[in-house]
Amino acid sequence: MGESLDYWLELDREAREIRRRMADWDFIERQPPRIRAALRYLVEDDDLYVAARIAGVTIEEMNELRKRAGIPKVI
Repeated sequence: MGESLDYWLELDREAREIRRRMADWDFIERQPPRIRAALRYLVEDDDLYVAARIAGVTIEEMNELRKRAGIPKVI
């Protein structure tokens, strides 16, 4: 069971690194504070619902911001 958890944790770490590397940090840093915080959260945790709540926008609007910020959906 420990190996299985380690495997999933490693995949999560790799996905986070891909999001960090591909994100348009200049775009993210130019955003208003709530949007900026939400985009940073999205890079780290990949939870569109929570990011939308942080930003105070709909999930659809957050997804558009994700795209504009170059944050990929890593599956």
